[in-house]
Amino acid sequence: MNQFKNSIYKLIVETSSNLPPDVRRAVLSAMERERPGTQSALALQTIAINTDMACENEAPICQDTGMPTFEIKTPIGANQIVMKKQILEAIAEATKNGKLRPNSVDSITNKNSGNNLGEGTPVVHFEQWEENDVEVRLLLKGGGCENKNIQYSLPCTLEHLGRADRTLDGIRKCIMHAVWQAQGHGCSIGALGVGIGGDRTTGYALAKQQLFRELDDINPNPQLAELEKYVMENANKLGIGTMGFGGEATLIGCKIGAFNRLPASFFVSVAYDCWAFRRLGVVLDAGTGAIKHWLYRDETPVIKMAKLEELPLTGREIRLTTPLSEAQVRSLKVGDVVLLSGMMHTGRDSIHHHLMTHDAPVDLRGAALYHCGPVSLKKGDKWIMNAAGPTTSSREEPYQADIIKKFGIRAVIGKGGMGAKTLAGLKESGAVYLNAIGGAAQYYAKCIIEVTGVDFLEFGVPEAMWHINVKDFPAIVTMDSHGKSLHADVEKASGIELEKFQPSEVMA
Repeated sequence: MNQFKNSIYKLIVETSSNLPPDVRRAVLSAMERERPGTQSALALQTIAINTDMACENEAPICQDTGMPTFEIKTPIGANQIVMKKQILEAIAEATKNGKLRPNSVDSITNKNSGNNLGEGTPVVHFEQWEENDVEVRLLLKGGGCENKNIQYSLPCTLEHLGRADRTLDGIRKCIMHAVWQAQGHGCSIGALGVGIGGDRTTGYALAKQQLFRELDDINPNPQLAELEKYVMENANKLGIGTMGFGGEATLIGCKIGAFNRLPASFFVSVAYDCWAFRRLGVVLDAGTGAIKHWLYRDETPVIKMAKLEELPLTGREIRLTTPLSEAQVRSLKVGDVVLLSGMMHTGRDSIHHHLMTHDAPVDLRGAALYHCGPVSLKKGDKWIMNAAGPTTSSREEPYQADIIKKFGIRAVIGKGGMGAKTLAGLKESGAVYLNAIGGAAQYYAKCIIEVTGVDFLEFGVPEAMWHINVKDFPAIVTMDSHGKSLHADVEKASGIELEKFQPSEVMA
């Protein structure tokens, strides 16, 4: 199989940079459903432009290229040891070339391997079948949506929904609750894979396997097909919207499978995936390893997502240049669209933890701190960013208010919003939270004029503190210095909508 490694490399690159047709159709349908002029409509426009850019540039759609998960079927006699070795080589090469972000971190030492290889990464599952070809399917699922996975043990009591029993109605409540609890943290508009039954381990595995189904297929089990239809019709009534901004479209897919279970256990496991639903596959010649045909897509041209190549400006956008003053920040209100220029500094989990007890390597007074773990490549003496979208901000909630006050930061940029402690900190210190569009890694990389430096590279590329010069970086004010939070408002309103599904319903 002398072409196997090259075929796997092509699969990795295509999966990272090119959404499959079923996902593109689902996102376009959401765009048509959304009300024009809303924050969610603006987010969907950004998503569409970003998707086209990633495909055209053969670059990562989202900077978080996730945990590569391979599901492989091989004929009897195939050498799985050699195949796995070449898969690891292809992963390392794709990482070196900026098609994947280095995401494999030692859980004990916190050291990033730098090549996406390490204990347990990537995930490779083999299965024998009676066909003569090799089938390889790949799912790239990022950490932000992975953190919104959830598992329920029935019976249980759910916020806004009451008791969920060991019935189809109880399962329905769990799935609806899973959508609600994700809000915008998992980069909605999202998709769910649901596993009913099994044990705790196989339930989650079954849920993730459902994400390998096409979004527009029909479940062969009539009861599960009806349940999938119910969730799709009603989850979008919650009003969570794209990025949790509120809106008409929240979910683009729900796929459900069921395993037998133990008498004492009844698990409902939910795997949440973001709009950047990166999943492709290939069928390979078992003798040569060459690609015979692709899965999830046909030979028709790629569906272009965006009508325009740039976001249309309304004239109401607020242009700001760092460093920011307290007066500038306190003049901003939830809903304002900001175009930010000047210096910006990235900071994720390791940086926030470090800054709690150490000085910053640069002056952060009036600065904008960007929750971002980019895909960065060094060319000669200069760094470039191949993908640079926001990460989920809620992980920094224990630190953020203290960091803002300690260093005089005026703007925090991320996705999904933050909690009550940060909101109070924004009000006290005179700072603002700007929500960038999750997954739009190419769109935001285009806003970066120059990478001027980097500190703490020993934390790994995603966790280092990058210093970047940006121009017209778009974001929406979703938490202001007056105690207002769009995220809190949407969570409360969608919770009220969720309560409408609380009475038990008979589901045949």
